[in-house]
Amino acid sequence: MAITNTNTGADSSIGDYFTLLKPGVMSLVVFTGAAGMWLAPGQLHPFLQLIAILCIALASGAGGAINMYYDHDIDLIMKRTSKRPVPAGRIAGDDALALGIFLSVASVGLMGLALNWVAAAWLAFAIFFYTVIYTMLLKRSTPQNIVIGGAAGAFPAVIGWAAATGNAWALTPWLLFLIVFLWTPSHFWALALYRHDDYAKAKVPMMPVTYGAARTKREILIYSVLLVASSLTPLWFSGAGIGYGIVASALGVNYLWHAVRVLRSDVPKDAMRMFGFSILYLFVLFAALLLDQFVSPLLNAIHLV
Repeated sequence: MAITNTNTGADSSIGDYFTLLKPGVMSLVVFTGAAGMWLAPGQLHPFLQLIAILCIALASGAGGAINMYYDHDIDLIMKRTSKRPVPAGRIAGDDALALGIFLSVASVGLMGLALNWVAAAWLAFAIFFYTVIYTMLLKRSTPQNIVIGGAAGAFPAVIGWAAATGNAWALTPWLLFLIVFLWTPSHFWALALYRHDDYAKAKVPMMPVTYGAARTKREILIYSVLLVASSLTPLWFSGAGIGYGIVASALGVNYLWHAVRVLRSDVPKDAMRMFGFSILYLFVLFAALLLDQFVSPLLNAIHLV
């Protein structure tokens, strides 16, 4: 992949550089990372919590910048991404790469110095997995790109836990990892169904392009069922209470309803509705897991009375 953009970035704005960091993706990454940290045992100083969240955000932004550097050629072809700063010529490709490398080193170094090197090592691996394994090796070569590559977006919960404890080998953060990992295929394939022509034009072998809409819809349903099942595992293995169980069950029913609707529908907007709901789903599910720490003991106390 050769960079042909020679724009010096003279017309770029602060907003362009912020867009380069993929703030939409960053918000999900930061929230799931913070959830892993806040669910961890022990008490981490609030200032160190902020540092950990900042490091996760910077690492996410680093991955976004490197991704936009590498994918500028296919971004230019696709309508959804053609106005991004690098393909649109507002930021030079080399500048995007330099920013991504700088933020990668800064985020990992700060995490190691301020928190611990276990969390820093997992943060570095997450950046590597997203930029090299997913962006450079998988995205353009296999329709399973988003299945395997989804691990990159699932690591933040583990990183947050490690930042708080200095140890990543506990069950709870890996249950959170599993939830995000199983959420990713249905989330992105719903978007890929809606943007089929874009991916086909750019020759990106997303599932709908390679195997067609019918198989993609079946796969979405399968992964949705697995996701909903995984969302209930904290009830049995991590001590989540009835409050979380109620929310997770309600969200799961709604998620499956969207998946079935996509399966039976030929209306592209149904896939886009599922894509939108999937973002809300993950935010609310993790928020419910955090709030459950306060709500479930209260409900149990009321029941005992």
